[in-house]
Amino acid sequence: MRPQAKKKLVCFISSYISVYLFVMRVVIQRVLHAQVTVKRNVIGKIDHGLLVLVGITHEDTQDDVNWLCKKIVGLRIFDDEQGVMNKSVQEDNGEILAISQFTLFAATKKGNRPSYIKAAKHEVAIPLYNQFCDTLSQLMEKPIQRGVFGADMQVELLNDGPVTICIDSKNKE
Repeated sequence: MRPQAKKKLVCFISSYISVYLFVMRVVIQRVLHAQVTVKRNVIGKIDHGLLVLVGITHEDTQDDVNWLCKKIVGLRIFDDEQGVMNKSVQEDNGEILAISQFTLFAATKKGNRPSYIKAAKHEVAIPLYNQFCDTLSQLMEKPIQRGVFGADMQVELLNDGPVTICIDSKNKE
């Protein structure tokens, strides 16, 4: 292969990978309790269940929301009667607290100041975050707790296990 063709191929593959890595991303933590505070007011609080940090990027769609929500509600990460992680949050009658978190898309390759260019702008992210929370509520068949998009929030939790799982919507893992 000619050097010029190799260079074009490498650029194409790099561009494809960069775009492909823009995915909806969640960090799921099994908790004994969690709460979110804004301006000294507790606005969301759960006992036993899941704290879900949600990162949204430019390319995310309702399909990403649907897939992730089904995956989160169905994850078997709660102990059954034999102490084996074999029950979902729904089967264990747990609760969910969802927090928007654009910093899940921090790019740290250059320098020491993270870039958040991969995170979706408000006009894209807010509707998808709301759809994400609404879809979780529908699947759970009860309201979920949520943070305030774009607010300065303080999140407190007691991680249970600890169990912390990261999932993205494009790789489906």
